[in-house]
Amino acid sequence: MTEESVFEESSGNVFADLGLEDAEELFTRGKIGIVVLHLLKQRNLKQREISKLLGIPQPEVSYLMRGEFQRFSEGKLLTFLKRLDTEITLHLRPRHAGTQTGETVVSL
Repeated sequence: MTEESVFEESSGNVFADLGLEDAEELFTRGKIGIVVLHLLKQRNLKQREISKLLGIPQPEVSYLMRGEFQRFSEGKLLTFLKRLDTEITLHLRPRHAGTQTGETVVSL
């Protein structure tokens, strides 16, 4: 006897799919944090060097490198991008009628 697999289509935001209240904020932090992490890994820096570059204590670098982006505000993560010489462009527009949440776009 085999069990039938059940699949549920994702909304594109795992935090919303889990029913978390601050899902959009967590999703945005995750998207920004992944870009920060990608840029840091490209530079192949030691945690001590990252600490100095980003202006945060070494234990916070450990959280960042483990992907614990919920520990940092969106503003702090954007500051990290600035310190990594990344140009940040913010596009603001009204939501489309009928949608409950806005869209966050982060790209390299």
